[in-house]
Amino acid sequence: MKPLPLRPSTNYLLDCLPCQDRASFLTHCEAVNLVFGEVISEPDGQIQHVYFPLNSFVSLIAQLSGRERLEVTMVGSEGMLGMPLILGLDESPLRALVQGAGPALRMPAADFGQHLAQSPALQALLKRYLYVLMHQLSQVAACTHFHHVEARLARWLLMTQDRAHSDHLHLTHAFLATMLGVRRAGITLAAMALQARGLIRYHRGDITVLDRTRLIEAACGCYAADCRLYRRVITEGGAV
Repeated sequence: MKPLPLRPSTNYLLDCLPCQDRASFLTHCEAVNLVFGEVISEPDGQIQHVYFPLNSFVSLIAQLSGRERLEVTMVGSEGMLGMPLILGLDESPLRALVQGAGPALRMPAADFGQHLAQSPALQALLKRYLYVLMHQLSQVAACTHFHHVEARLARWLLMTQDRAHSDHLHLTHAFLATMLGVRRAGITLAAMALQARGLIRYHRGDITVLDRTRLIEAACGCYAADCRLYRRVITEGGAV
């Protein structure tokens, strides 16, 4: 097990814990490196570990009985993977697929359960984060149904940029189409429109965000709503 800093500033969820709770929690974490394309969990699979991404991020994907797949949320340095454990369940409802390689903190599910039972502050924080995730899931359902592909793509690029901590992303049209649940031709047209407006540069799967401020304006309101909710409920600790 690698030694860890007492305050890993790159996982904002853990940063919100009181110092004593955070220090105790980190003594049972190990540093791991998440690999692009790695599957952390499958639907109905048993949760063996919880993960707190640092400079990595993971897509949570709903998969129907056929080949249809849709990303329903994304977890990076703002959150954690393994939330069913706080409800007393050890079964994953979604596929967790690493989309951004990099470091993360990991803890065995059994140790996590002990910390959860012993730390009221951890319980309170993760209940707030669960509320944020519930909001994101409902927002994605409405966004997918009502909002145009171009606005949804802009939102997804912003979410990815936030978690990748970089303006440079590697995302193919085929991958984006799967994540957004649309045809590849729709992604091509949306990406061309954003590029024509000078918001991004796209070439053979490499995307560079050129103008973040205008990309936020081009995105549907769901992105700003998600940011406001996280800030109010997690960072500021306001009432839900």
